[in-house]
Amino acid sequence: MLESEKVAIAAHLHVLLRRKTGRVTDTEWMAANADYAREIIRFARASAKQDGHPELDEWAGKLESALGLKPPASEPEGLRSGYSDTAAGFPSTSPPEDNGGAPRYVRGIR
Repeated sequence: MLESEKVAIAAHLHVLLRRKTGRVTDTEWMAANADYAREIIRFARASAKQDGHPELDEWAGKLESALGLKPPASEPEGLRSGYSDTAAGFPSTSPPEDNGGAPRYVRGIR
C-alpha cells in the first residue's frame, strides 16, 4: 500500500477521533510508527465499544490492515497495553515532589 494511502486512512481516523472523543492525534506519526498506531487503534476500539461509535472500530481496522499490524492478544478488560503518558514524553499529572524551594510548576505550563 502506498504511504499516501496509509496517511489518508490515519487522517480519516484522526478526524473521527477528534469529532467523537476530542482526542487529537499525529496523523503522519500514526502512519509511520507501529507502536503509536497500535495504541491509537486500541483507544479507538475502546471508545467505539464504550461510547457506541462503530465507525471508530471500522477505521481502526482499516488502519490496522493498511499497516499490516496483527491484532494483539486480547487483554483483560480495563488494562492498558503498557503505555503511559509519562513514558510517551508527557509530564506527569501527579503532585510535584519537594524540589528544595524551586517554583512549583517547573515541568509544565501553568
